[in-house]
Amino acid sequence: KLTALSNTAKAVPEDFISPAHPITFPTRDGESAHGFFYAPKNPDVKQPTEQLPPLLVMCHGGPTGATESSLNLKIQFWTSRGFAVLDVNYRGSTGYGKQYRARLKNNWGITDVIDVCSGVDYLAAQQLIDKNKVAIRGSSAGGYTVLAALTFSDVFKAGASLYGIGDLEALARDTHKFEAHYLDSLVGEYPAQKAIYQERSPIHHIEQLNCPVIFLQGLQDKVVPPAQAEAMVAALQKKGIMTKYVTFEEEGHGFRQAHNIQRALNEELAFYLTVFSKN
Repeated sequence: KLTALSNTAKAVPEDFISPAHPITFPTRDGESAHGFFYAPKNPDVKQPTEQLPPLLVMCHGGPTGATESSLNLKIQFWTSRGFAVLDVNYRGSTGYGKQYRARLKNNWGITDVIDVCSGVDYLAAQQLIDKNKVAIRGSSAGGYTVLAALTFSDVFKAGASLYGIGDLEALARDTHKFEAHYLDSLVGEYPAQKAIYQERSPIHHIEQLNCPVIFLQGLQDKVVPPAQAEAMVAALQKKGIMTKYVTFEEEGHGFRQAHNIQRALNEELAFYLTVFSKN
């Protein structure tokens, strides 16, 4: 279990640190996307050479933000526990030029989903990961990419949505006017293009989501209210899908307290291990 978090690398021995390897991979629709690959690394654990590691795909928030190669102890949490990690800068992320950044315009829930799936394709073809043990995680906007990928593809065996979005229409209704214009650029003008919001919302396509999902949610979240997670949990449980809902009473949009960060990671790890033990 995770027992401590630090903001510096001093607490982590160097031989436990998995370095970031920048990769560029072909996408299913004929373009290219980017990310950082981290191999599992733990000198105290000897993995059989013939056994490929499970993969955890990470989706950054924004959604037009970006992930970086600087040391991230949360990533090292996963690599030290036997997971390979792919931290994806799907098309629409910053840092790769204006044209790349514009790829997500009107395509949120489509382009990002293609890219996370394509990243798995690439690593599986390179025989770097076990394609039968692939999970995906993301928070906030990244949580939406997670739920969309689980709903509109069959690549992943499990997922974790941290204060993520399952209903784009509810987000459009509830969001601040300034942010609403941002959402218009990602999906389309609301309510004029209401049908697109519904079409891309996992909550309206529960029949297509068939793998286990863990939801982690701050109960004080005003940006993505708990109702988003609760609606998804209720719908999936009604369908009989393995689901876990972990709440944090004193947290809002993002987990700030160390003991809650630790608890969230441990809950997520236990969930994946349970799922993968059944595969």
